Amino acid sequence: MHDLRGRVLAGTFAHAPVRGAVEILDDALVEIDAAGAIAAVIPRDDPRHAATLSDARAAGRLERIPAGAFAIPGFVDLHIHAPQYPQLGAALDAPLEVWLHRYTFPLEARYADLAFARRAYTALVDDLLANGTTTALMFATVHTDATRLLADIAVEKGLRALIGKVAMDDPAACPPDLRDASPEAALAGTQTVIDHIFAHPDNAQRRVLPVVTPRFIPSCTDPTLEGLGALARACGCHVQTHCSESDWEHAFVLKRMGRTDAEALDGFGLVGRRTVLAHAGFLTPADMDLVRRRGAGIAHCPVSNAYFANAIFPLRSALEKGLRVGLGTDISGGPIASILDAMRMAVAASRMLEDGVDPDLPAERRGRPGSRIDWRTAFHLATAGGADALDLPVGLFMPGRRFDALVVDPHAPAGTVRLFEDLSTEEVLARSLYTASRPNIAGVYVDGRSRTTISARN
Repeated sequence: MHDLRGRVLAGTFAHAPVRGAVEILDDALVEIDAAGAIAAVIPRDDPRHAATLSDARAAGRLERIPAGAFAIPGFVDLHIHAPQYPQLGAALDAPLEVWLHRYTFPLEARYADLAFARRAYTALVDDLLANGTTTALMFATVHTDATRLLADIAVEKGLRALIGKVAMDDPAACPPDLRDASPEAALAGTQTVIDHIFAHPDNAQRRVLPVVTPRFIPSCTDPTLEGLGALARACGCHVQTHCSESDWEHAFVLKRMGRTDAEALDGFGLVGRRTVLAHAGFLTPADMDLVRRRGAGIAHCPVSNAYFANAIFPLRSALEKGLRVGLGTDISGGPIASILDAMRMAVAASRMLEDGVDPDLPAERRGRPGSRIDWRTAFHLATAGGADALDLPVGLFMPGRRFDALVVDPHAPAGTVRLFEDLSTEEVLARSLYTASRPNIAGVYVDGRSRTTISARN
């Protein structure tokens, strides 16, 4: 199956329209229109099923998911530092502020070299797609040319991506070889990337979108933050930044601004319906109320939080307050490139928060009751939740949504799912989400087109 546009796909589909529950569509039909959108979803008990199946077969428009495999919506990764991919898994023993200056900023400075940028960004986009990530929200670097190159690669390879040139101009906080020369330069570079992405001749469907991207308050001057807020309002673009990621960042903003990170960002006009705040581990209850009122999203990055955040994000509390939350890998603060790993850690971290981690404390004082989530909620966050945070029509098998999906084969010989008995489809889904690896991904589709070459099952 290479191009499903204008075809009918038959088989098993699973998605999570609401948190805490999954919907299994066994022996269903999904009709995909010529532009790659879902035209119809027809369960097997629908009166239209038999005729649609017969007509598609007669017209040569029928495709089938292999027996034993199933389709799920493509993963949405809400927080990626694209230039950091070459250091994935490195230097994770330092505090955030040390890690940035000693390791990460020198790496990001290398993206002035477009040959290096092309090598790294091509590998990243290829690997994201192969891991089942079909939508990626990405920070680039301060380099305008390299950011445009990342957008070009995403367009070429068919990744649905939101890409921002990083703005960071404070000479007291940014190294000389990795900063915008002035607020005016930061804004001009951001505008250049916005114009490039919108005018790209192969991006008429706007599968790739620009993002206004202040790195975070500690790296930006007030005029730059104010200008970016005004630019976001003018262009209607998404906004991405870090918010209260660690003790250090949270305290830095409180000292400099006299208010919390969320309040300060909001004061600059940077918190709105199309904003995604990464980490947000130290949001106060008032901050959460602010984020909810503004309709902004949270990129929950449970793996990188374990290394740099100094605390566990109270995910369930945020969800119960009505915040829009999805998952992020946070390449390379998180040493992972697969949302499967983020899903698994989201469940584990929530249980550690609920039960507590200090064995010297009595059980009744050790944790935060009512904090755990299950795999169903993690699956929702990785798909429909991330799509909602971005206001994009993906993440579900519903008419009008784009057909961004992956086919999971739990029986792939090189895979890591082990099934020793007959199980329900939901049980197979759960085991696959907990134990599948890249060889279990038998196909990846964006807008109905195959976006990666994967070996067939023997």
